[in-house]
Amino acid sequence: MDNLTLIKVGGKIVEEEDDLNRFLADFSQIEGYKLLVHGGGRLATKVAKQLGIESRMIDGRRITDEETLKVVTMVYAGWVNKMIVAHLQALGINAVGLTGADMNVIRSVKRPVQTIDYGFVGDIEEVDADRLAMLLRQDIVPVMSPLTHDRQGNLLNTNADTIAAEVAKALSKKFDVMLIYCFEKSGVLRDEEDEKSVIPLIDRDMFMQYREQGVIQGGMIPKLENAFRAIDAGVKKIIITNSSDIQCNKGTVIQSCF
Repeated sequence: MDNLTLIKVGGKIVEEEDDLNRFLADFSQIEGYKLLVHGGGRLATKVAKQLGIESRMIDGRRITDEETLKVVTMVYAGWVNKMIVAHLQALGINAVGLTGADMNVIRSVKRPVQTIDYGFVGDIEEVDADRLAMLLRQDIVPVMSPLTHDRQGNLLNTNADTIAAEVAKALSKKFDVMLIYCFEKSGVLRDEEDEKSVIPLIDRDMFMQYREQGVIQGGMIPKLENAFRAIDAGVKKIIITNSSDIQCNKGTVIQSCF
């Protein structure tokens, strides 16, 4: 099968113009088929504050009421997505910006209310790998924002790490997929204050041990959970790394076993 590099970029990389420009220049040089998933949560929080809308987070996950949904749609599918697409066009990459509603590529269901009502947040049920593969094989690079839909007319805020993992899993039936999560850190760190403390390889047993010890915590936990599910579903390789190292194979490699 052909190779596909699927990259998720988030954190402050999306907000800092110089960092984003460097990342997109590196991304444009990746050979073969490629797909980009982006976040933008920090910018959404900033814009919501400017509009007088309170941002509520629980365990790093945004509570998305109706007004917040409007903000994240404006930021994710609007400014951030189209800015990235425009930059890639300037680099000679024929990119197209998508939400899950476009071409019906990702369908979700509204997260059921249990102990917490997350509002208009989507849990992914289906990814249309055929349509994404059609774009890729026409040398079109999909740039996906973290929004999906429920086929009932509702957009749903959806975790970008989860979108990256679910899209990677679906496309692994058609490509040899390498999934790269990149942000401002060098990888999964033993010490958050020490960029040199990268854990180079991690399997599920190590992950469980590090989580119990508090070495891995916060947003890194769901990121790694998504990664292991993707590996189990056929994704060939997953790397968590700094946005400046996406072509160097540096960072933390996640695999099912050694």
